[in-house]
Amino acid sequence: MSILSYFFIALGLALLALLGYAATRPDEFSVERRLRVAAPAATLWPLVSELRPFSRWNPYERKDPLMKGAYSGAERGVGSRYDWDSQVVGAGSLEIVDQQPGQAVRLKLDFIKPFEAHNVAEFALQPLADGATEVRWRMHGPATFLSKLMGVFIDMDQMVGRDFEAGLQNLRELAEGGAGAAP
Repeated sequence: MSILSYFFIALGLALLALLGYAATRPDEFSVERRLRVAAPAATLWPLVSELRPFSRWNPYERKDPLMKGAYSGAERGVGSRYDWDSQVVGAGSLEIVDQQPGQAVRLKLDFIKPFEAHNVAEFALQPLADGATEVRWRMHGPATFLSKLMGVFIDMDQMVGRDFEAGLQNLRELAEGGAGAAP
């Protein structure tokens, strides 16, 4: 056998090892960030519980000011929906599916492009003794084989986590600046 044959055999074995390793990764993923905001939960609630005010601090809309978005469904609360299309951040939809008034909101998050994915996003507010609020932003869902393979090379927690951190900072600035009331 030639050296080139050994090279291709070694390359094939390395590829099989990579695919095998990717297959052993967890079947679900979760990304979560928390931030203390010096504002009461009542100030933050309208900003995290409704889709129109969410656009005021959404880090993905700030990444692409040309993003096209459309609201549909209920005006507020469960059933309200936002669809977006962007050359920068992809396309998908966000729909409120559950709320615990003043405390938590759960959203169905569907991505169409660049990759199809169906996840859950959650915001939770925890009032603190000093009048501030801890805000938690979490996204979780199934990890497809493609996402497991990508996860070998890309740290999704770090990549998405940076966006969550930026969004929570935007929220903090909005709420602490006194402009927290919903339009």
